[in-house]
Order: sequence, then C-alpha cells, then structure tokens
Amino acid sequence: MKDIGLYIHIPFCKRKCYYCDFVSFSNSEEKIEEYIDCLICEIKEVAENVKFQFQQKKGDLVNVRSIYIGGGTPSYIDSKYIKQILNTIRNSYDFVMAGLTDKQEQFPEITIEINPGTVTEEKLLDYKNSGVNRISIGMQATQDRLLTQLDRIHSYQEFEMTYHLTRKVGFENINIDFMFGLPNQTLDDVKESLQKIKILNPEHVSVYSLIVEDGTTLSKQIEEGIMKLPNERLERTMYWTIKNFLEENGYKHYEISNFAMPNKESRHNLDCWNQKEYFGFGVAAHSYVDNVRFSNITDLNSYIENYKNNEPEKNFVFHEKENYLDMMKEYLLLGFRKIKGVSKRDFENKFQLPIESIFKLELEELKRKDLILENEDFYYLSDKGIDLANLVFEKFV
Repeated sequence: MKDIGLYIHIPFCKRKCYYCDFVSFSNSEEKIEEYIDCLICEIKEVAENVKFQFQQKKGDLVNVRSIYIGGGTPSYIDSKYIKQILNTIRNSYDFVMAGLTDKQEQFPEITIEINPGTVTEEKLLDYKNSGVNRISIGMQATQDRLLTQLDRIHSYQEFEMTYHLTRKVGFENINIDFMFGLPNQTLDDVKESLQKIKILNPEHVSVYSLIVEDGTTLSKQIEEGIMKLPNERLERTMYWTIKNFLEENGYKHYEISNFAMPNKESRHNLDCWNQKEYFGFGVAAHSYVDNVRFSNITDLNSYIENYKNNEPEKNFVFHEKENYLDMMKEYLLLGFRKIKGVSKRDFENKFQLPIESIFKLELEELKRKDLILENEDFYYLSDKGIDLANLVFEKFV
C-alpha cells in the first residue's frame, strides 16, 4: 500500500495581507475559471501517471490519506469550483474511497482553509456535501486593532460569526490559526485571546510566531519605523504562555506550532513531518514523490498559458533527487518538529540502520548543549531546544 497526500493550491484572495509572502493574487478574478480548468487537467493527468506507475508497474495500491485545499483563500472563489475539484479527485483517483469501512478515521482527511468575510452558509454546506470534513479558519488575532494592522479583511466579531456558522452547518473538526509576536501585541492581548479560544473550544489550534518576510508590506513598515516588533524575550514569553494554557485546557502539543484535542491532530501535516509522499496541484504547489522534490512555476499567467498551448511540462520545476543520506537528514529535521521527536525504532525500520550509526556525533553534541533529550526510543527537543529549534534543524541541513 502506497500512502499519499494531495495538496490543492487556490492562489486567489480578496486582498493580500501585509505579512503574506505566499504565492497569491488579488484583483485577478477574471483568471479564476480558466485556472480551475487547468488545475483539473493537472489532477487528471497526474492520476493517470500514478495509476500506471504504482498499480500496473509495481502492483501497489495507492491510498489517498489526506486532501488539503490551501491558498491564497480557497473560500474566496465560488464553492462550485471546490465541488468540481473534489469530484475530479474522486473520479480520477478511484482508490480514494475504495475498501473503506464505516470507521471515520479511515476516510481521507479533507481540509479547506477559509477566511471570515469570504464564506457563506451555502458555501459551507457545499464543502460538507463534497466530503470536506475539516475546516481551518484564519483568525490570527482577537483584537480588531491588530487585525486592522495586518490588513485582514475581517473583524473579530466576523470571525466569531464564521466560526459559529461552521459549527451550525455541522463541522466537528475545526482548526483556528492564531498569531503572536505581532507589532504592538501585548502579553495581555495574548491572554485575552486564549480565554476566547477556550470558550470557542476548537478541536485544533495552529500557533504561529510572526515571521517578517522580505518584500512584504509589513517588512517595509518595520524598516521605516512605522511598526515595531516585540523583543525576543516577550515573544518567547507569549509562546510559553500559549503552550501552557492550551495544555492545561486539554490540548496536546504535538508539533512546535500545533495543538490538538485527542485524536484531532492534522493528518496532512503529520504525514509531511513523517516524510510521507504528496502531490501538489496548481501554481507554486510542491510535491515529494519517490525521493524527488518538484513544484509548479509561480507565475499564474504562465501556468494557464502553458495548458492553453498544450505544454503543461513547462510548468514543471525539478528541485532535487534526494540521496540516502539526504533522506535521513531530512527525516530528522522534520521529525524534530514533532514534540515526541524522532523514534529510533522508526528510523531503523525505514533506513535499515541505527540512528546512532550515522548521527552519533550530532546527537551527542545537541544533548551536551541541552537542546535535545533522549529516552528509551526517542530523541526529542528539550524546552531550551523548542526555543532554539533552528539550531537543532541546522545540524541536519
């Protein structure tokens, strides 16, 4: 059995947030329909290749464990397109629902990202009827002054309305995104937000420290002194305040930036951190298959034109073919993002070598510096290592 995940990139937004450096486009509504047509062509073509490679040549069955629709803002486009995409996957990958029982956990996890101000009850019902079983809502902050500062298109009240509407429609697995380390954000702001999250009681919370990316509006504002980031000490205090609060309220901290109620971890993300394979569809989408990393080009117009000209191969960008050592390094780099860390047993089963036979010096050095700890089966980040995780990751780049 070959497990894969699917990522679908919807690059359209109502307006681009000041901090965003994702490949997304506003004021491009006229491109939506032809983009979806190209996206569907790509999904079908890859499906045919997958069936040939793994079902005919190798005799393997292919199991789609997760589908993640991200962006951009997927909820910005008409929900008929989301229905069309999921129906295409279902028809092209006829193994998606094959052989499944009534146990819910065996169904593919299908997530869609939505933003307040772009979603309606009708859209949510369309998502649900199309098989979506997990919703990720971009909250970011609960203070309107911070949302305005980020140039979000919604108020906190609008977020709450969207959240409750999602519950009303019947979704039982909701993630909310929460950002900290924002300009002018205080520790009291964070504590106030946590109390509101507790009342909402989502199944999953993704917690992101603001990263200021070059070329964004926010980076220019900081350079010009219009905005000022909290200092490192305050940023770390915010993180540990969030971590402790969520854990005290029943959430499992299972990855540096992610917290979940029992059995509500994101399957899509966990599979990526466990070095599972996935296909990405659409402009700028990345894939990892057979130890090869590749992606699509980032230019929206060129992506569409290449399909119009029957030259889809021009959308392909090769990145690397990993050798065995690179695979092992990446396995550790990704694995240390998980709070439980890297399993010695799983490493040996995957690579047929004890982890210490390859990385003894690196692991010993990280232990000496109190960045990682060790128990009978796992190497995992210490509290200090969580704060200085990049120093750990650098050892395996």
